[in-house]
Amino acid sequence: MPVSPAFGQDDSLRTIQTRGTLVWGADQEGGGPFVFPDGNDPNKLVGFEVELAELIASHIGVTAQFAQGQWDKLPDLLDRGDIDIVLNGFEWNSGRAERYGTSIPYYIYELQLLARKDDESIQSWDDLITQPAGRPRKMSLLGGAAAEDFTAAFAAEHKTTIELALFEGVTDAMRAAELGTDGIDGNVQDLPIWNFYRKDFPNLKPVGPPVGRGFYVALLRKSDRKLLDSVNEAISAGLRDGRLRTIFERYGMWNDVQAMRALETSADGGFRGLVKAEESNNTRTAEGGSETDVTKRPELSSSQSLHGLKVITQRGWFLVKAAMMTVLLSITAMPLAVLIGLLMALMKLYGKWFVSIPATCYVELVRGTPLILQLYVIYFLVPEVLKYLFPGTQFSISAFWSAVAGLAINYSAYEAEIYRAGLQAIPKGQMEAALSLGMTRNLALRRIIIPQATRIVIPPVTNDFIALFKDTAVCSVITVVELSKEYYIQARNTGAIVELGLLSAFLYLAMSYPLSLLAGRLERRLGKESR
Repeated sequence: MPVSPAFGQDDSLRTIQTRGTLVWGADQEGGGPFVFPDGNDPNKLVGFEVELAELIASHIGVTAQFAQGQWDKLPDLLDRGDIDIVLNGFEWNSGRAERYGTSIPYYIYELQLLARKDDESIQSWDDLITQPAGRPRKMSLLGGAAAEDFTAAFAAEHKTTIELALFEGVTDAMRAAELGTDGIDGNVQDLPIWNFYRKDFPNLKPVGPPVGRGFYVALLRKSDRKLLDSVNEAISAGLRDGRLRTIFERYGMWNDVQAMRALETSADGGFRGLVKAEESNNTRTAEGGSETDVTKRPELSSSQSLHGLKVITQRGWFLVKAAMMTVLLSITAMPLAVLIGLLMALMKLYGKWFVSIPATCYVELVRGTPLILQLYVIYFLVPEVLKYLFPGTQFSISAFWSAVAGLAINYSAYEAEIYRAGLQAIPKGQMEAALSLGMTRNLALRRIIIPQATRIVIPPVTNDFIALFKDTAVCSVITVVELSKEYYIQARNTGAIVELGLLSAFLYLAMSYPLSLLAGRLERRLGKESR
């Protein structure tokens, strides 16, 4: 239920004070030092943003109430009114400042380049320009974070190519860099995150000094101006009286950089960002001190607001290319799923006990575990197991083939049950008649039983194929950028959620509907042949 019933009006502060709770959103999956379960009491959350939320709530005169949400979906929860404020390491940029109320920065972060300790070829950022293996460097990054923008800008500035492997979790990105999964050379990470997790990644090393300084800010709805003012007052008070320094010291985050504070706010109460010295004299008039038109100038940022036909023409091709990846994953994985499923069904129905039991266990195990877990096992766990079993080997499965394998294995269990039902629908007399004519069991299955079962299972197999198109979206957790992932990247960067959403829906429909027509036509044709 939305927490701000009078949506669009500037009375959210009064609503919060009446309710007695400030609902703040974050993602526990992101882990430390932001928000994570207490090691001594998993039911209790700790982290510097947990304490920051309590500091803000105390200033307002209420208690802090945590709300879980996927990191990149937190702004959507804010838009819906499910939460009052987002506190989860969101970096300030002009795109976010245009769409949301952005607080003054509560932390100044820096980015740290990480590489494997046994890789002597990366000693500085300049080494990312070279291609010693005859291929571009590949870096693992948190998708949608400042590290992605900084790395892309570095590559563009030096006119080189750096492949970006985007992950949904910071620890996944660091683990992939440590393992060298899919040719990943290193990782770019927020400095506080690296300092917190460095003990868990003993084979990674920091390379060079921190770079890419920026700001963590709280996100609020644009309409919540009074609440934004209160949040700014709480952060300013915490900076002045040392409470924020105490919090940061508790999590090993305090450093000299935190003394560099920029507290200037724009007319709407949002943080203005860094203003160059030559521009600062133009921001306010000499007499009245009011804002001038300088705030209307376009700001240098990778994020920009685009809408209508313009965003379709500029960003639509990215979605089309991602749709091609969705098609490629689907048409590669589905035939494998059907073959494996048919094999499992035959083993269960016609195999001896030592064949039938393993096939049954396979089907139940795969059906009983989620696709995302299977992808994680294939992409992350299998290389580690093989490395442990065969020391010195550098075996890894590419993201694409991990996705194909995960989808094929997952759907093979469902295809096995579909084919089992189809095979059992064929009268037993068909097999008996074939055997009486001198056919072997295998020949009878191949010539008599399976062709008839295939006609029966076409509708459910087609439905599974269409479902597979949509389930490719899960593959983004192992850095495969398919249609839904590309949509979210582009929608977040441009703010064109509706336009790009409609285009994505059209592309999914364009992929699945012709398949439905083809399956129906094939079903009618086979039905005529059967009669």
